[in-house]
Amino acid sequence: MSADMAAGTEAGEGGKDREDREGGAPGGSGPENGGLRDRLVYLAVLSRPRFWLYLAGPVVVGVAAAASAPADLFGRQSVALFAYFLVPANVFLYGVNDVFDADVDEANPKKDDREARWRGDPVNTAVVAASGLLGLGLFALVPRVAWPWLAAHFFLAVEYSAPPLRFKTTPLLDSVSNGLYVLPGVAAYAAVSGSNPPMLAVAGAWLWTMGMHTFSAIPDIEPDREAGIRTTATALGERRTYWYCAATWALAAVAFAAVDLRLGALLAAYPVVVLGIVAAGVDVDRAYWWYPVINTVVGMLITLGALWRLVNG
Repeated sequence: MSADMAAGTEAGEGGKDREDREGGAPGGSGPENGGLRDRLVYLAVLSRPRFWLYLAGPVVVGVAAAASAPADLFGRQSVALFAYFLVPANVFLYGVNDVFDADVDEANPKKDDREARWRGDPVNTAVVAASGLLGLGLFALVPRVAWPWLAAHFFLAVEYSAPPLRFKTTPLLDSVSNGLYVLPGVAAYAAVSGSNPPMLAVAGAWLWTMGMHTFSAIPDIEPDREAGIRTTATALGERRTYWYCAATWALAAVAFAAVDLRLGALLAAYPVVVLGIVAAGVDVDRAYWWYPVINTVVGMLITLGALWRLVNG
């Protein structure tokens, strides 16, 4: 999640030629780039709309699991957390990522079709910074039991990409640090219930993100190697990375099964799917884009189960 957890300034005439082919640089400054509309389009692309639910989805799951009454689902805390982690948090997370990956991403073809290359003018930089500062307002809305989870999220969101730690360039730490994606959901659970969720559920969700992130890094193995970036995926290679993902997802299923067997059975779909991809020889560049759909369906089923419990006691 890669993730999951997964934009550079164009250099020389090659960059200019690409901009000419693409009709200008999204988010660039000056009237020739279409002004406000093009900037908003650029920032939307920068925030990876396909992955918005990777942060906001766990909030929905956390709120549904913690709710003791229907009113909790639409309380001030629940709405604020969902709204922030749907868009602003993604602008911040991926903006920080692209700022510090600008040079690296020059060799990444994924930036040419599905994502955006970083355009580092002052306005774009200010929007990314403001998106992070906006998140600090959440601390005033949620109880203190949720503070450590929010703090951990923002710390990892920055240090995954930024110096001095830059976790994304250290094998295994790049994978482990992607627990940042489930922390909004843990914070939401704590905010609504006033207590922490079961630690086995947190562990299972964390392992899920480790597998998701490392799987999403498989398409970047060659560009990362060319740029001298070391990740879990570049260290293991494509074949062994598949097995790493299957193992972390299997452990996630076991952890969730210890909380509820039905959750374990649902999460078992992940290792089955990745092993199926290997067996069928599906191109990872194709399979990579299946996972937003798979994750949405799994998250929806978990949420519906929590809502069923809420309605039926």
